[in-house]
Amino acid sequence: MIEGFRDAFRLPDLKRRILFVIGALFIFRLGAYIPTPGIDAEAMSGFFASREEGVLGLLNLLTGGALSRFGIFALGVGPYINSSIVMQLLTGAFPALAKMRKDEKGEGRKKITQYTRTATIFFALVQAIGLIAWLRNLNVFSGGYFDWLLAVSTVTTGAIVVMWLGEVMSDHGIGNGTSLLIYAGIVARLPRTAIDTAGRVISVQFNIVAVVAAVAVVLAVVIGCIYLQEGKRRLPVQYAKRQVGNKMYEGRSTFIPLPINPGGVIPIIFATSLLLFPYTIASFFEGSAAADAFRKIFSPDHAVYMIAEVLLIIAFSYFYKEIAINPGEWASNMKDHGGAVSGYRPGRQTADYIVKVMNRITLCGALALSMIQLVPNLISQVIKVETLAFGGTAIIIVVGVALDTVQQIESQLLARHFEGIVKRQRKSGRLL
Repeated sequence: MIEGFRDAFRLPDLKRRILFVIGALFIFRLGAYIPTPGIDAEAMSGFFASREEGVLGLLNLLTGGALSRFGIFALGVGPYINSSIVMQLLTGAFPALAKMRKDEKGEGRKKITQYTRTATIFFALVQAIGLIAWLRNLNVFSGGYFDWLLAVSTVTTGAIVVMWLGEVMSDHGIGNGTSLLIYAGIVARLPRTAIDTAGRVISVQFNIVAVVAAVAVVLAVVIGCIYLQEGKRRLPVQYAKRQVGNKMYEGRSTFIPLPINPGGVIPIIFATSLLLFPYTIASFFEGSAAADAFRKIFSPDHAVYMIAEVLLIIAFSYFYKEIAINPGEWASNMKDHGGAVSGYRPGRQTADYIVKVMNRITLCGALALSMIQLVPNLISQVIKVETLAFGGTAIIIVVGVALDTVQQIESQLLARHFEGIVKRQRKSGRLL
């Protein structure tokens, strides 16, 4: 990995992409520290100090601390993720939108992207209005109508800027821009979490045995994430001997690598965002008995929340399996090149078999992802280390995004390596 990054900085184009991502992340982190007009920063910090381990703590974690400071990027990528969820669900429900997404010219995808952006503005505006109203009830915000309008406009604009940063990072950088922004927010909080944990151990608030157990759980989750992200089911394929023109191709055996977790970290991000949204809305009605009961049910340590999270992770895993893998196209390509899965006829029968295999391994992958997500939360309730409660979410995102980004850098290096070989062969006359 270190050699890969070293080689990446030797290539001007790849170096430019990496530096672009670093610059965009710097802007994102800077926005977390720019205060929103009219917010009492001290009162906000005092309020979050008492709720750092609750759902608001998880929201604050995903925004890199911007919510506790109520910076201009306080909403983070939440509105964009909620908008993406809605648009992708609508795409699966309405054939017209599905046809637009499959448009080969790209015009349909551009329209869907524009719809997603418009919906992001709507979600950002609703969340900004709700948050400011909530802060007014807490006496953290006490401005007049103009101050309220300014604060809502600032936070909404900040969410639009974050959305734009994510898109330009995906287009002109390396990796998925939105995932990298979440990754940066989580990583930025790690030093403070480590310092707080060490301070509690020194002040005997945490048992040293419990902390050691927590570290062991974190390492186990990291290892599980790596195996899950890199895990593949090898589907054996046999290619028959065939002749193309005057050239004879010998028969060979190979395999199709079917990913165990085709959605990567997306099911976790989407499931968490979807469950946090109703909790956030309920928080706006502070003091209401119904809202308090609703918030209790949708707390991460409640059984209803855990069950809903597992079901959503499984649903989004299958959803992204349908988007990422096209068994019909794979079977058609194998048939055209004389390939077949042993025991199955080329074409439709092979496609049905691939679907059957993918359904099985996707379920296994989704259940494993759910276990990695829930185990730290369950263990935190036993060993009483609250900072471990959100460890599953944070670790899965950090490890998944890091692996994906490294793989994209390696693929870029490999592509340029082959381009260099082709150019040298053309110069030497070996490649016509």
